[in-house]
Amino acid sequence: MSRWKIVAIIVVVLVVAIIGYRIMHRSTGSQRGGEDTPIPVTVVPATRENVPVYLTALGTVSALNTVTVVPQVTGQLVSVNFKEGKEIKKGDVIAQIDPRTFQAAVEQAQGKLAQDQALLSAAKYLASSYENLAKKQYVAAQTLQAQEQTVLQQRAAVLADQAALDSARVQLGYTTIRAPIDGIAGLRLVDVGNIVGPTTTGGIVVLTQIHPISVLFNLPQQNIEAVRDGMLKGALQVAALDRSNNTVIATGALKVISNQIDTSTSTFQLKAEFANPTDTLWPGQFVNVRLQLGTLHDALVVPAQAVQRGPDGDYVFAVQPGNTVKMQAVTTGGEAGASQTLISSGLSAGVRVVTEGQFRLKQNSKVIPLAPGQVPPLPKTATAGTRSGGG
Repeated sequence: MSRWKIVAIIVVVLVVAIIGYRIMHRSTGSQRGGEDTPIPVTVVPATRENVPVYLTALGTVSALNTVTVVPQVTGQLVSVNFKEGKEIKKGDVIAQIDPRTFQAAVEQAQGKLAQDQALLSAAKYLASSYENLAKKQYVAAQTLQAQEQTVLQQRAAVLADQAALDSARVQLGYTTIRAPIDGIAGLRLVDVGNIVGPTTTGGIVVLTQIHPISVLFNLPQQNIEAVRDGMLKGALQVAALDRSNNTVIATGALKVISNQIDTSTSTFQLKAEFANPTDTLWPGQFVNVRLQLGTLHDALVVPAQAVQRGPDGDYVFAVQPGNTVKMQAVTTGGEAGASQTLISSGLSAGVRVVTEGQFRLKQNSKVIPLAPGQVPPLPKTATAGTRSGGG
């Protein structure tokens, strides 16, 4: 190897060593400076407010009533009078079964009734005649008694004929199928021309009532006493929220608490009712449910994002005098509205807690407290550089 190559290698090694030393020195210096550099954070003071107390759960929307419309007489379906998916009012004609056979049965019962009514009238007349003759001893008492029994028999026949006529009329009425409730019609399950009857599988259509509509949800058993006490004081308000759990899509009231606790899940079921005028809720839909138990007066709250969870429980970064932070352990008492958390202990009103920038903090970190939306000041080095560049 020539002498010039050796010299070149030595020069390269020296240059690399110098650069590496400068980088290491600069990195160490910056780390020392970083420990003392205040960190900009957003802070909000803990406040006392009147806070609604909520219990939350996942709920399932359920129709208030669901009816499968099944024909009560057997016959040929001659018309279907509803549109699938449309609302039907109670009493509206849904379908029509061929009524001719049942109309004939009514007329036959009417004829039999008229016949027996005539026989009854004749029996009554004859009994009346026998009674007058018996008084003059022209007719034996036994003959009169026999005729009176005939009157009773004819009267019973007339009653039976009237019952048969009423039954035939009821059967004829069943050929016109009407909606038993207000509801939304499902898919048509039978076509015109088919023979339908009480054994028709699935019926003709399923009606679901959605005005009003119900939401079923479960809560842990430890909440049952608070819920029952709340109902004794008045109607408890229930809100249905969308999937994001931020927007209320419907409001209603708690109607029913289940009469038993599910031992397999240690929960109890509740049912809330919603007017649902705009069909916001639909049977089978999942919603987030928020049950308001009452209101806590003068309760301590902080923004929900201020509360952090650690291995020893919940805590917040509280700003101390001198703009340092302390990891302050707190006990939370649940949600307070949509964006706040109730603090049961560990914090006082007016203490500023960090709501943004916690990921850079540790115990006794120096901070620059900023109000929500406030922009942090430019670093001094950046300011100096700007001034020298401008000169």
